[in-house]
Amino acid sequence: MLGKGDILGNPYLGVFCSANENLAVVPITSPPEFLEIVKNNLQVENVIKLSVDSSSTVGALIRFNSKGAVASQFISDAEISKLPDNIPVTKIDQKFNAMGNNVLANDNGAIVHPSFSPETIEQISEALDVPAEKGTIAGYKTVGSSAVATNKGVIVHPHTSTYEMEVIENILGVKPHICTANYGTGQVGACMIANSKGAVTGETTTPIELGRIEEGLILY
Repeated sequence: MLGKGDILGNPYLGVFCSANENLAVVPITSPPEFLEIVKNNLQVENVIKLSVDSSSTVGALIRFNSKGAVASQFISDAEISKLPDNIPVTKIDQKFNAMGNNVLANDNGAIVHPSFSPETIEQISEALDVPAEKGTIAGYKTVGSSAVATNKGVIVHPHTSTYEMEVIENILGVKPHICTANYGTGQVGACMIANSKGAVTGETTTPIELGRIEEGLILY
């Protein structure tokens, strides 16, 4: 399923929200109707209101797959306690601590910011229980905001190179497709949340973009 919505008037849902196959997290201030849009389109069991370090930019600061999550080292234990016990959260003590922006992951692999140390990459790999490797998307080091990955497909910034697309497919195990959202925005990871069952993107996303998202993430 594929739907549209705004979070407090902002179409950049990926900055504020994150998801895996079974749950989604949204800012504490999210209205009930937005929670319903997310639950219905992603077909998740839980939509959890969350903050990370008291911030509403949850999607930029945490990255999930079905096996775990990595988050900024500033996430509190009280915030972690709102998540299910079967999704262990690992705090990553890293200068570039916006894990949602700097990690792209599904249940097959993870691509991470190229400035991460070998120790940080190993920590992310263990936390998500997948192989993790450095990479870029369209030359951007913020791989999580430049693409959207699920277990069925990946959509990427339109300037992504052929070599980068080969790396993405090798690591994540699914074929990438070039796409934009929110009326021409290449940073598609900042525009939406998705899993293998559905996606929710910003209200400004055009019908043509919706078609490409649906095709790239195989939501039909």
